[in-house]
Amino acid sequence: MACCNHCLLPLGQAGPDFPKHWQVTFLSTLPQDTQCSSHSTGPIRATGAFAQSSLQPFFAALHKGLRSLVRHSLTEVVDSEAQPLDQGLDFLAENDDTLTLDPLDIPTGRLEAPSVMWLLKTSTDPEVFLAAARLVPQVEWPLDLDVSDMLHQLFDIFTSCVDIQKRIVPSLEEKASACTMALTHLYYGCILQAHPVRDTFPVCGMDLDVFEMIYWAGMRRTEHTVLDTTINLFFSNAIGSAWDSSLSEACPDSIPEQLSHLLPYHFVTGRVTKDIETLAITVISKLLSSPASPSNQIVANCTLLACVMVGTRVDKKDIVRIDKSSALPRLRESLSAQFQKALWAWDGGELDKYSTGIACRALSLLDIICRILELAEHSYDPPSSPFHTMRNLDACRKIYLRTRSSEHNHPSVSLGALRKALHFTFATATISWDHDRVWATQSWSERVSHSPEDFDWMVDYLDFIYSNDHEAAYDILLLLDIMGVWCSPAKQHLFIERLISCMDSNMPTYLRHAALRAAHGAREEIASIHTIDDARLRDIVLTKLSPTILSVLCPHPGTTLANDDPGPFFGRDKCYVELIFALARNSDWHPHLFGDRHIDWCISMLPEYYDSGYSAQIFYIAGILLQIAPEQTSVTSLSSVTEQQWWDLMSSAWNWIPDDFYNTRLLALVDGTKKYMQIASKSDLERFVWNVNRFLERLEDMGLEMQGLEQGEGITVAVKELRTTASNMLESFDQQLLVP
Repeated sequence: MACCNHCLLPLGQAGPDFPKHWQVTFLSTLPQDTQCSSHSTGPIRATGAFAQSSLQPFFAALHKGLRSLVRHSLTEVVDSEAQPLDQGLDFLAENDDTLTLDPLDIPTGRLEAPSVMWLLKTSTDPEVFLAAARLVPQVEWPLDLDVSDMLHQLFDIFTSCVDIQKRIVPSLEEKASACTMALTHLYYGCILQAHPVRDTFPVCGMDLDVFEMIYWAGMRRTEHTVLDTTINLFFSNAIGSAWDSSLSEACPDSIPEQLSHLLPYHFVTGRVTKDIETLAITVISKLLSSPASPSNQIVANCTLLACVMVGTRVDKKDIVRIDKSSALPRLRESLSAQFQKALWAWDGGELDKYSTGIACRALSLLDIICRILELAEHSYDPPSSPFHTMRNLDACRKIYLRTRSSEHNHPSVSLGALRKALHFTFATATISWDHDRVWATQSWSERVSHSPEDFDWMVDYLDFIYSNDHEAAYDILLLLDIMGVWCSPAKQHLFIERLISCMDSNMPTYLRHAALRAAHGAREEIASIHTIDDARLRDIVLTKLSPTILSVLCPHPGTTLANDDPGPFFGRDKCYVELIFALARNSDWHPHLFGDRHIDWCISMLPEYYDSGYSAQIFYIAGILLQIAPEQTSVTSLSSVTEQQWWDLMSSAWNWIPDDFYNTRLLALVDGTKKYMQIASKSDLERFVWNVNRFLERLEDMGLEMQGLEQGEGITVAVKELRTTASNMLESFDQQLLVP
């Protein structure tokens, strides 16, 4: 009888290699909630929860007390921080009966595997053996740890669970299951360890016979998939398989998680059948599409599996590691680089005619790879986005041109591949594909240095699919804005027409928002309406595009925004006012900005942003009104603005000045502030002077950069003069207080 449910040795009884005078009290090393009361009796139930909450902390503590019992051959696999295993037992001198272990001071790492091995080899308690066997798939087994004896032992114990008809005895099903899963896990490690010198690692005679015998002995249905997969190790490089491997929808999550760890062994050792390839795709898809966000460990498992599927070289240590999350940044980068090679080399032809199997597999894994890249986004620092994105887009162009060619028999197939390739372009450039984050994605600080003609195919593609493939249209429009590109004159008319079409109220909200972003990306070109030679195009821009832009934010009279529009959008509004600010620099646009209610809408936005703390919108609205007010003072919407409202607008604009302020006509803001500053209160002036000082510090930090600007010196002088004026007004307030 054990002393309590958590003791691993019966009272008064030691294992075959465990001296009696080393009786150990382990309760102090277990979690408080797992300790038993003094009257607890009976055998333990070796469940997974017990194994994780009790046995694993015990293993850490056990190592220190049992170092001399572990075979000398194990010393080469323990942590470098661990003390030598051949240390004597002098530390027991003070107490021959009880050993107090403190697991917090003991480095574990690779010590778990030797501890589990020792328990499996020496335990005479069947419940302890069962718990230890269940821990085998949860422990990292170093490749330099010899487990050949364990393979034989586990198989022998499994056979003891089988009756004369070679069927598992029902009462021994738990034990047979634990032995099978442990044997399978260890066997995969042996296969990897022996590769490429040996093809098999005999357990007992022929390996295939062993696993087939286990399979037909009546294992649980949920465990058949793991056994099917293992048996396929012996059908490598076959077109078909004598052993079907599939994943049922009803299988528990633990099965695909276990397979995500085992399947890489197949691809690394070249033991891949069509069934295994299909199973790997299914496993990754199931794990990454879980309603709950997958853990980093699951993402890392899937990333490594995808890496080996597309021929990426990986470290064997990463394969055997149970928790691969620490390797996730490196694995993600390798996966992205490997797939880009395949994509860049593809000419857009049929995948089944592609020259190499690995390249074909890589291209067929587009969806999975993109999902992995998105999930691992925060662990990855992408390479130079413009260069790689242009290479990716060039591959997309090849696919598109081949799709539209007369020789292509199945354009829908290639259009699907093109959509996935665009998705991959998003993922590698760390551009979110999430529609809810459309405003969070920043445009590149530097425009792509390519000819506008290089992007004409994207306009053609947009025209080809915008009405029935809204997702692909979204991708194109968002990319054009982020890269800050503009098409050639030959395609400008078509591009403007499609912008208007995608902003239509019948389109999904996310597509309308992407179209607004694309107009924002082309704002400088759209603002230069006077340079457009095509009179018809000028008319479309001024009479159709202008009112359509506002419809994305403000519904027409008698209509409402779509129900899925979550508004208000601070990012959307910032995009909008930056666009209108650019248009306002051209006087040809002014009548249309008033007539199409853009100015009214900008003024109506001010109260919300005064209260919200979002100052960027206020800065641009101030700039819009300052550029238009001198020539439009008779317009009702402007004439109704009071001096106090003008001062509130001017002073608030100084809360946030954009980085490219030298392109924003900042001198107009200086003049406008001086004009309305006379009505400011003392507290307003104090806050205003603080903001101006902060901006002047930015100018000083820019130093030589400011000297290279045409207006640099003039801006600095003007802002300092403005500060002096405000400071003098503050002094006058103080002097008035001193007058008796």
